[in-house]
Amino acid sequence: MAMIPSLFNNRRGSSIIFDPFSSFEVWDPFKDPFPSSSLIPREKSAFVNTRIDWKETPEAHVFKADLPGLKKEEVKVEIEDDRVLQISGERNTEMEDKNDTWHRVERSSGKFLRRFRLPENAKMDQVRASMENGLLTVTVPKEEVKKPDVKAIEISG
Repeated sequence: MAMIPSLFNNRRGSSIIFDPFSSFEVWDPFKDPFPSSSLIPREKSAFVNTRIDWKETPEAHVFKADLPGLKKEEVKVEIEDDRVLQISGERNTEMEDKNDTWHRVERSSGKFLRRFRLPENAKMDQVRASMENGLLTVTVPKEEVKKPDVKAIEISG
């Protein structure tokens, strides 16, 4: 666990305990458009903080996650009742062979979990996910915005 100095308390010496593995926060872009990933220790952040792009088109919200080396069976995409999209998975450590000599190990392994609160206009029952060449694409269609009915009123007189 890392000890992070409190920014919200005026008492000197007080601190907040942050454990990146037990407090997977839901990112709400409408409340915090620029989240800080600096709270996760660098040695653990490579896989825990899997990079995911979220773009909005006129028809849908599209999430793209780079997951090189993972098979679709190793990734889970779930929707919780309260409009939270959860993308998780695990990359296992490569099995060691007694005859191998490792000179360097830089690829990360372990579990990852990312959560996103979806806006009100998301069609939760029509979410689609596909994975090709290590790129996971999750498409969340949007509700059509109803245009107001305009009725012309004839002016008398």
